[in-house]
Amino acid sequence: MTMGTGSTSRRAFATAWASLLAGAMFMTTTEARAAEKSWVFVGTYTNSKSSPSEGIYRLEFDPADGSLTPKGVAAESADPSFLAVHPSGKFLYAVNELGEFEGEKAGGVSAFALDAATGALKPLNRQSSRGAHPCHLAIDPSGKVALAANYSGGSVVCLPIDPDGSLRPASSFIQHQGKSVDPDRQTAPHAHSANLDPTGKLALVADLGLDKVLIYDLDAPAGKLTPHDPAFAPVAAGSGPRHLAWHPSGRFAYVITEMGNTVAAFAYDQEKGALKEIQSIPTLPDDFRGKSFCAEVVAHPSGKFLYGSNRGHDSLAIYKVDPATRKLAAAGWQPVGGKNPRNFAIDPTGGFLLAASMDSDRIVVFRIDPETGGLTAVGEPVSLPKPVCIRFVTQPSSAK
Repeated sequence: MTMGTGSTSRRAFATAWASLLAGAMFMTTTEARAAEKSWVFVGTYTNSKSSPSEGIYRLEFDPADGSLTPKGVAAESADPSFLAVHPSGKFLYAVNELGEFEGEKAGGVSAFALDAATGALKPLNRQSSRGAHPCHLAIDPSGKVALAANYSGGSVVCLPIDPDGSLRPASSFIQHQGKSVDPDRQTAPHAHSANLDPTGKLALVADLGLDKVLIYDLDAPAGKLTPHDPAFAPVAAGSGPRHLAWHPSGRFAYVITEMGNTVAAFAYDQEKGALKEIQSIPTLPDDFRGKSFCAEVVAHPSGKFLYGSNRGHDSLAIYKVDPATRKLAAAGWQPVGGKNPRNFAIDPTGGFLLAASMDSDRIVVFRIDPETGGLTAVGEPVSLPKPVCIRFVTQPSSAK
């Protein structure tokens, strides 16, 4: 009996000690992560006469105090409005949101080698997007293909990625067909974002013109897209789905609607590759009477909060995520301190949010309250011409 009690005590002590060590390791990892600086790459529009931009800009972000320091032009590029970083961290890709590319009615997709130590970008090559005005792109988790959504073209394209990071010509192209109810903006398809599911085997394309999130099977090694069954998830008529964000669990997705000013929450069946809407919640306060359109939606890495941007109300809508149902509850609105907040991003530590106001030529840093999800502006806004997209790349330890 004594031996049993002693054995139990030793096991309890060992368990407690292991927990203590695990906690210490977590704290050490968290502190080390928090100390790592990041490069911030910003996509812009270069076609503005009032605020001329040269392409992709580079800034340095320090999560120790939330400071953001401009480091100049990283690469010259035409209308690099949306960016994506390769899973290896060695390459960066940008859509060139153009209506004409080398004589065809299309835009481009550009590839750059990325030096994480210096933040330098080296142009590799550029390929046609096969459709006009590509506005969004994503890289599959294996790093084998880039997917781009063509807004004016109403199509999605798949471009294989070579081991050196360069892009090959399109290996798969799908032209969307149809329309929806709005006589001004939905008389044709307008693909607005290309997203990968957590497995990397399915591509989900939000089409503003069709009021659908179209679903495709992706064979990344072959660079092939084919319609999935089910082929799409419907969104409320006239709402205009724009961007999609995954909950960290991978079991729920959130689609922000540009015209409807809502976030639609979906439960995701990974086995069937099917989305089922469980909620639709407004992005604007009940008393707002002006004109506003949504843009970006981002889930916090903790899974506790979700954010969406309002252009017109010029704010970030803040939501708390129910830990059981993953439904959303409004938790307030934060003015961004500028006009037309097209895009925003959360830094790798989860401690800060950077919001880009395109029509005010500025980026504002906000500290995130880990308990409420609330936002507090930090420091002074950073001036930068026509900022549209923000992407982080953590610097290696040797760079500090």
